[in-house]
This record gives sequence, C-alpha cells and structure tokens, in this order.
Amino acid sequence: MRLAYLLSRYPAVTHTFLLREIRALRDSGFEIHVISIHGSDRSLEQLSALEREERDKTYVVLQAGLASLVRAHLGAMLRTPWTYLKGAAYALRLAGLDLRKMVSNAMYFGEAVVVGAEARRRGVKHLHSHFSSTVALIAARVFPLTFSATIHGADEFADSKGYYLPQKVAEAKFLCAISKYSCSQLMRISEPRHWEKLEVAPLGVDPNVFCPRPHRDRPERLEILTVGRLASAKGQHILIAAIQRLVRQERRSIRLRIVGDGPMRSELEREIAEQELEHYVRLEGGVGQDRILAFYRDADVFVMSSFAEGVPVVLMEAMAMEIPCIATWVAGVPELIRHGVDGWLIPPSDAEALAAAICEFMDDSDLRRRLGKAARERVVEKFNLGRNVACLAEIFRRRLDGPNAR
Repeated sequence: MRLAYLLSRYPAVTHTFLLREIRALRDSGFEIHVISIHGSDRSLEQLSALEREERDKTYVVLQAGLASLVRAHLGAMLRTPWTYLKGAAYALRLAGLDLRKMVSNAMYFGEAVVVGAEARRRGVKHLHSHFSSTVALIAARVFPLTFSATIHGADEFADSKGYYLPQKVAEAKFLCAISKYSCSQLMRISEPRHWEKLEVAPLGVDPNVFCPRPHRDRPERLEILTVGRLASAKGQHILIAAIQRLVRQERRSIRLRIVGDGPMRSELEREIAEQELEHYVRLEGGVGQDRILAFYRDADVFVMSSFAEGVPVVLMEAMAMEIPCIATWVAGVPELIRHGVDGWLIPPSDAEALAAAICEFMDDSDLRRRLGKAARERVVEKFNLGRNVACLAEIFRRRLDGPNAR
C-alpha cells in the first residue's frame, strides 16, 4: 500500500513518535512517502543517524523553492482550472470574515497545491496527516486525493471551529483519535452520521528500546524528571512551585531536570532565579532520542504537570523504563495511568497536591518500585509500538484497500 504522510515538521525532536510510526509501517510493507511543510528543527550535525536518513527521504514544501511553487500552481491551473479556483475559494471561505485567517488560509492553499503536485508526481492517492490536516483538507479539494488524519488534541478541541474540525470530520476518508477521550471530542463537534469515520488508534513506544533502569531504594537526592515543550499548556510553573515548597518548607533533598525547549524558556529561567532554585532546578534544553535515554536512566520519579494533553508519549517512555510517574488527570492521561495502580494522578494546577505526591514517593520506596513495575506492564500490554502500529496498519488496509474499502 502506497500513501503519503503529511507532517508539519520532520524530523522533529518533539515528534519522535512519528519517526517510529513511519518506520514501523514501512517494516510492515507499506510504501510511505513523507511530505513535510517545514524541514527539521535541528542542523544535520544534531540529528541522529536515523533522523538523518529520514531527512534525506523527506520532501520539504518550504524548501522546494520558488520554481517548484510556480510549477505546481501553473500545472494545477492548466490541468483543472475550475477545480483549482474552487479550491482557492474554499480555503478563503473557511476563514469566514477573519482577515488574519484569510491570509493564513491563502498560505495553506499555496502549500496544499505543492503537496498535491508532489503526491501526483509520486503516484500517491491518499494523504495521512499529523499536525497539517488543514493543508490536507484543502489539497483534497484541488487534486483527486483522499485524506485522513490523526488528531491529537488538546489545542484542536479548545478551538474546534478555528481548526476546522467539523469540516475535517465531514470530508476526511477517516480520522484517527489517539484516545477514547479524543474520539469523544470529535463526536462532540460533528454530526452522528459521520461517527463511523472515527477510529481510536493509540500511540505507543518500543519496550525493547525503553528498558527498565535500576531502581534506587533510598537516594540521597531524589532525581525528578519532566520532558516536554516549554509552553503554557505544560504547567511547568506549577511544578517549579511544588519544588519551591519541597525545598523551603519540607527541606527535601531533590533536583528537578526539565528537558525541552520552547517559548517560555526565558520566563522559566527568570522564575527559577527569582525563587533562588538554581541549585534544585535545571533547564536541560531539547534533546533527541540519542540522548533522552540517559535522562530517563537517572530519574527516580517522572512528573507531568500539564493543564492540557493528548496522551503523552514521553509518559509512555518513562513508564516503560519502570520510572514511577505522577501526572495530572487531564484529557486522555487517565486512559494511560490508573491512579494508584500504575501511576499517580493529581488535579491540574494544584502545586500543593503535586508536592504532597512527590513527598509520598520520596518516603515510600516500595510504592515507587511497585508503581514502576506496574507502569511497564501497562505500556507493554496497551501502548506497545509494534502492536499499536499493527492496529493502525489494519485501519489503513480496511479503509483504503480493495473495492469494499469504506
């Protein structure tokens, strides 16, 4: 089966699960052509060997050059001028009377034509998108293509109209939700007659790569790890407030390492300095898969203090390595962690509850060990990359292959 994966940026340090998914599908016999709007988020020297290999195979829309843009648009206008004009009108109509969205949709239209032309050149008739589904939606209006998408949340669900989710549900061949919660949100914004298009396709990690690390019974200093983009939705301010409480009030010996980068870095640096927590909190920056394992191996506890999430892959990675996890009970997270069984769930925005949970983990080595082992079992059973990619492959075959494809 031949299809194109349409992505926003590839390879990207925050979306390494896409690299794993694509390569696993190829290993299953799929011919996957990757088209990415943006190039990699790092220089060639910073990429792992696998990422460099993927980079070389990827067609990058915004690096194709003006000649490719002109050629794609001229070709579409000459082949099917009426369809080309209808596609442009549709992109603008989606924006309504919002001038800013008109501008962004005009850009999406420009990208969509390049994507469609490249798909045509490669003999691809179906696009599957992660994080670029608006471009796929428009491309399918201009070219004889079908499209599907994996919807992650949580931004799309907070502004379903702005992300054109009702239109995507109506016009997609099918949509994959990464959790039952995400599926319910797609149902919430769409008509019941379209619900048969919705599939639940959980993400996963390779438990052979993310192996158990040694458990430390009574560490002199508890090593806490969090991994994620430095952005408001991740709630890192709450985590820093909890650390401040543990250090100042509880006199605990701890260190927090924050792995990731993003727009809030300078703000978090300022807060750490103002609270005089430089000795206890370190911003490690973004790292690739070739370095992330070392951070996991050093961790006694993994914490995720997010206000909004899909089902975080980094949480699966930590669980697979038998790291006991504390996370907020938001969106699809409770489908991954069952409180007190294979992890610990706390209310979002509650620094006091987070600090109390960390204290409980510090004081109970047996609890950390038990939850860590149960966490790996949970991932192996429900969030195993091999098994879940096989389920995704079955969805593609059932939806796209043969005369009875739905």
